Amino acid sequence: MSAISTKNKEFTGTVVSDKMKDTIVVSVERFTKHPRYGKYIRSRRKFKVHDVGNTKKIGEKVVFIACRPISKDKRFRVI
Repeated sequence: MSAISTKNKEFTGTVVSDKMKDTIVVSVERFTKHPRYGKYIRSRRKFKVHDVGNTKKIGEKVVFIACRPISKDKRFRVI
């Protein structure tokens, strides 16, 4: 797990899985500059997001925010 603060944040990512009931997996990609070498590094992180009715499909761009814990791994919901 990377050290990304998730409280009161809005994320944008791409849906990579929609096989679960009311849940999608979203991959968020970000670019960070290496502190010593200056090269930009692409890092990805996957989040489980609450999506009532499975309205989002694989490949769609979604915006989601942090919320109360919904299950063991799910702490986000689709806007």
